[in-house]
Amino acid sequence: MLSCLATTVLLSLSTPAGAQRTYTGFDKNAYPGDDLLPALHRTFAFTGYWLNNPPGMTSNPWAGKRSAVRASGLGFLILFNGRLDAQLKDQNAAELGRQDASTAIAAAKAEGFPSGAIIFLDQEEGGTLLPEQAAYIGAWLSEVSHSTVSHAAVEHSSFKLGVYCSGIPVPSGPKTMSTAQDIASRFPGTALWIWNDQCPPSPGCLVPGKPLDMNQSGFPPALVWQYARSPREPEGTAACKQTYAADNGCYAPGLPNAPQTFIDLDQSRSPDPSRGR
Repeated sequence: MLSCLATTVLLSLSTPAGAQRTYTGFDKNAYPGDDLLPALHRTFAFTGYWLNNPPGMTSNPWAGKRSAVRASGLGFLILFNGRLDAQLKDQNAAELGRQDASTAIAAAKAEGFPSGAIIFLDQEEGGTLLPEQAAYIGAWLSEVSHSTVSHAAVEHSSFKLGVYCSGIPVPSGPKTMSTAQDIASRFPGTALWIWNDQCPPSPGCLVPGKPLDMNQSGFPPALVWQYARSPREPEGTAACKQTYAADNGCYAPGLPNAPQTFIDLDQSRSPDPSRGR
């Protein structure tokens, strides 16, 4: 078991008066199982929820599980697995973006997510956006915006676009820039779920007894901060490696280490970041 398990506390229950209120959640590619959801909700306010096949998987184990997740009390981070640059280069990236956005909207509607819910496009690769990546995300934004403006004239409900991306600054010409900063400058108003598991600012794989400062995440405007990824990336996490299990995995506190409890850790300003309940 992780050394931090005995002291885990849901952040939203321990926020000092006057401090920023935040909520702890988790995400994972494999569905943890219906029976485990209530136990996870004892620690977590929300969970990631895939609309298509998660990275590295040939099917989507989350499909049809919205009712079970909602009944457990968990909020949602609605995710759609986007395309890597190798899948966009020398292709019509904008058209692929429109197609994927339409697929995501249809899936969100089929799952019963309410109008106005935020769908986070999974942008796995960090750094400044390449032209084809920018075209892909821009087409996503246009398609989702069209669904919002014209929903009375089309078959799908209105949704909003968010992007999951890196909040870690990397060299970009004479300066440094994170993917989050680049997306925010190109597409103002887009909700961002960033990852930054570097220690510091991340405390590693633990749920601390007082809220993390979202302003220390690397991108203060972010709606969600993924501060621990599983398995641990050795680069940037040496200072907090003791908070991870021996296999470098991050596991849900208070539960046996198992594939069902193998998770990433997130913090948000909302207990239902995608407004999916």
